[in-house]
Amino acid sequence: MKYLVSFLCILMLAACTSSELKEVSFSEREVVLFEEYVIPFSFFPRTIELVGLGDSLTQGVGDELQGAGYIGRLQKEISQYKGIEEVVLTNTAKRGRRSDQLLKMLKAGEIDHQLRKANIITLTIGGNDMMKVVKKDLFNLRVEAFDKELVKFEKNYDQILEEIREINSSAPIILLGLYNPITAVTDEKSELDEILADWNNSIESMAESDVNACFVPIDQLFVTNANLVYHTDFFHPNSRGYELIEEALVNSLGECGLIDERNREMLF
Repeated sequence: MKYLVSFLCILMLAACTSSELKEVSFSEREVVLFEEYVIPFSFFPRTIELVGLGDSLTQGVGDELQGAGYIGRLQKEISQYKGIEEVVLTNTAKRGRRSDQLLKMLKAGEIDHQLRKANIITLTIGGNDMMKVVKKDLFNLRVEAFDKELVKFEKNYDQILEEIREINSSAPIILLGLYNPITAVTDEKSELDEILADWNNSIESMAESDVNACFVPIDQLFVTNANLVYHTDFFHPNSRGYELIEEALVNSLGECGLIDERNREMLF
């Protein structure tokens, strides 16, 4: 029986013709190219440390809605961005502070810990430096007096940035400009507008000298009080004024490449 089965198998194989045998071919494996994947900043939820430096403008004086001024609104805004779990705000600003006083505080190391942890820093300073000249020669204001004070201010401001960078070399520093509060009561052009422009140009130049700094002009937000942007003291912004400052700040962050407002992402 064993031999019979073997014989039948041989006959079946012999009966198969070449035309009945199908050629089997294997194509070469296609090479799949993978693009380099960059992990977006929003991939891992993170906590952002926001630190405010300077004077009453960062302190939020005049905000009748108690929204912590522009910086409180900024905190709320970026807390809604992709990948942001929490925004911790440390506001060290104080009403009436001048550039020399802020520099003294930084040199004393009073806020080294806060600066070291900071992911983003905002700064308003200079308004009280200008007011120092106004109060001294209220009825005899001279351009030369402001120019002399500007030299001191520039030196202080430059050292302020150096002190910050010694503690934190990479966090973006947002430098807000100055505005002319006299426009709250008159829209007439004065020498003070030209003086203010010089001071703002100085701040902007220092922002440009730091690759991680961003200048935010706000003078045009307070050219008049037609939009009711001033507090009842006609010097500080009210809640509407601080809303406009926060909006200008966010726009500048986009222009400086620090945020993607359309996709609601931070890029640092």
